[in-house]
Amino acid sequence: MFEGISERGLVLLGCGKMGSAMLAGWLERGLAPGAVHVIDPKPSDWVKGTGVSVNDTLPDAPAVVLIAVKPQQMGDALPDIAAFGNGASLFVSIAAGTTIGHFEDVLGPASPIVRAMPNTPAAIGRGITAIVGNARVAPAHLETAEALLSAVGQVVRLDGEAQMDAVTAVSGSGPAYVFHLVETLAAAGVAEGLPDDLSMRLAKATVAGAGALAEAAKEDPAQLRVNVTSPGGTTAAALEVLMDGETGFPALLRRAVRAAAERSRELAG
Repeated sequence: MFEGISERGLVLLGCGKMGSAMLAGWLERGLAPGAVHVIDPKPSDWVKGTGVSVNDTLPDAPAVVLIAVKPQQMGDALPDIAAFGNGASLFVSIAAGTTIGHFEDVLGPASPIVRAMPNTPAAIGRGITAIVGNARVAPAHLETAEALLSAVGQVVRLDGEAQMDAVTAVSGSGPAYVFHLVETLAAAGVAEGLPDDLSMRLAKATVAGAGALAEAAKEDPAQLRVNVTSPGGTTAAALEVLMDGETGFPALLRRAVRAAAERSRELAG
């Protein structure tokens, strides 16, 4: 799985929550700590205790440079890895809103660059990451990126970078929509007379369980919805409100996802 990386090394630029989650996944899957070189101004005690190299001498030509810094830190961080550009190193970026073109400007047009969009459930190994590469990325590069990113969940490949804004709006920002659903479902239960803690527990377990069922079941979500909806019953009464064409989920989520996608395009410049 880590052929090439074990010999030539991997540079991890930024090791916050997402970087640490990936690092933990790699180490659990057998990547030797000595193959990883972390660059981070404030490494956590956990990172320092893993045995990886932290803010020390870097390999001359690492197999992979994974960029996991926040977009606002990019300007200060990229010079640390610019020397690896236009060479044999594969660059993989999980920085939101930073285009492949921006990296090509800094790292050189001959650099193989994969842009990735993970989401926060990656912190518990349940994320999903979309990837797309530039013209210099070969099939082997995509396989390497997919192997690394699969340490924190599923990986899907896009047809082109233009799809990344929609991915950002659906899966990148999507966990926040689900968290808000939990909040509002719990609040609605309280309004109907449930204690706060009980209503929140019910809401969390319901959303988590329904999501797991939707992923595991052979039926699609529409059929699963039908399966639990008795004509004239309580679920049907609720869905009549939620599926209203003007005020229900369909119109509301279309507007929300469109707003997120448009903002993603604005941030990318």
